[in-house]
Amino acid sequence: MLSHGTAYKEVMNMSNRSSNRAAVPEAKEALNKFKYEVANEIGVPLSHSYNGNLTSYQNGSVGGYMVKKMIEAQERQMSGK
Repeated sequence: MLSHGTAYKEVMNMSNRSSNRAAVPEAKEALNKFKYEVANEIGVPLSHSYNGNLTSYQNGSVGGYMVKKMIEAQERQMSGK
């Protein structure tokens, strides 16, 4: 278990990272695939090239739904289901 000071330093280090970098670089490809799966699932026409035609709401909904699904998966894993 991390001490309060160590946890604080870790959070601060995380906040200093660029938000578009994966915390675990080895997961980048899987996260990218997941992003397109989620976009397809919620009907956002995300392409592999230019996406400037999408609204911030559409882009935000993809990210938000990704987080929701990741939390649900973690909760299932923690509950043993």
